Amino acid sequence: MPGNSTGQIVAIVLASLLIIALGALLSLYFGKRAKNSDDWLAAPESLPLGVVVITQFATAVGGGVLIAHVGIAYAAGWSVFAYEGCVLLGFLGLTLIARWLREQRFTTVPDIVSRLFGASRPVTAMAGVAALIVPFGWLATQFVAFAKLFGELTGISPTVLILTITAGSLVFVLPGGLTSVVWTDFVFGIFKIVMSLVVAGYAIHLAGGWSGVTGNVPARLWQPSGLTAAGGEQIWLWVAAIVPGTLTNQLYFQRVFATKKVSDARRGLVLSGVTILVGGLYAGCIGLAVRAMNPGLDNPEDAAGWLITRLPAVLLVVYGAFLVATIISTTGAALQSVVANVIRDLYQNVFGRGRGDRETVSLSRIVTVLVAALAATLAILFPSALDWLVASYAYSAATLAAPVFGGYLLRRRFPLRPAAALASMLAGIAGCASAQLLDTTVPYAVYGIAASALALLALLVPGARGRSAAPRGADTAEPLPAPKG
Repeated sequence: MPGNSTGQIVAIVLASLLIIALGALLSLYFGKRAKNSDDWLAAPESLPLGVVVITQFATAVGGGVLIAHVGIAYAAGWSVFAYEGCVLLGFLGLTLIARWLREQRFTTVPDIVSRLFGASRPVTAMAGVAALIVPFGWLATQFVAFAKLFGELTGISPTVLILTITAGSLVFVLPGGLTSVVWTDFVFGIFKIVMSLVVAGYAIHLAGGWSGVTGNVPARLWQPSGLTAAGGEQIWLWVAAIVPGTLTNQLYFQRVFATKKVSDARRGLVLSGVTILVGGLYAGCIGLAVRAMNPGLDNPEDAAGWLITRLPAVLLVVYGAFLVATIISTTGAALQSVVANVIRDLYQNVFGRGRGDRETVSLSRIVTVLVAALAATLAILFPSALDWLVASYAYSAATLAAPVFGGYLLRRRFPLRPAAALASMLAGIAGCASAQLLDTTVPYAVYGIAASALALLALLVPGARGRSAAPRGADTAEPLPAPKG
């Protein structure tokens, strides 16, 4: 990379490898807490409130914040907080069902659908695929983001970098699954919060202080009115796309499932949402600072890479470690979430296989390696052609939002049966696809969610018989029977 000496590059690589090694040691240490397959897949009732809050932050703040959110701030100033606010709204929406989620001892999002509507292999299979595509998309996207950002720092080829971050992600997950992931995320999350504030502060300093920013950036971006500088249409598009995606993202649900105390479920989500604003502060300060120093970037998302070239040697090395910690904590969480879906929802509940502890853990580790290899291959082959991942977020939300939240709200008023869940999910997919083909202005996920909700109501209302006809287990922790075809 221009401006970086060989010594600096070596120092960056060594610092990054040190972070990966530290993550491996932490993962091995905390992985010893995983005593059985439940600990590997869900870490049930094991996480204190502080760990839940920090690990949610570590999971949510990844490559997207490092690149895309900084780009939003470069182009539209404090509007980046409107984006982060959408994530916060999603977290607040999850608080509506957080206590119930925790009491039910779920493992994955499809468990919720099965508990509400009754066990059914087709429903579990469809919900399982819908739940896993978002974390898988995150996984591949993080690999690409790491290759782009770290390539700027070191000049190392994208293939080598993707293989390196893949190996690092594996050492986070393999020892103890979710149990090791959340505890390493906790340690790395604290480091990320501190470094976010340090780098943001230095970027402002580099721009000549806050006065340098205000003197060189249009006032509409840095004044309080900058919160809406992106424009009302863009902000409403964010609301329509991000809030539903957050509400159905299994990565966030899993931390709720694992809280040590039931009372921590709702509190943890609220505090986690607040910590997300730290990511907005980081992105906002860097975006505005780079805008003040170089207002002529063709692509706003190049702002973070441009700043990297201006950092002093010591901070550059530490920033390299920060990049690794930021991305690897998200990739580890996403990888574990995908594996949980594959094992629990598809292999066990759909195909009725592998329910022994030892077999489940062994198979989970094998699937972890295979999923990581697939994501790495896609990231190498399509480093700039991952638009389909955005679609996966929309289709996942359209498939799951109505059955999960609608089912929860209506569970005591209408009889909930697998056919209603299946029809709702199929309608969500059809609504999404139709709106996508028509190239609608409003994100097609909104049409999918609306179609899914209407289909759910259409099947529930005619069949209502009294107050409660929810399937066994909908309001208790009683195990469900094995799925039926």
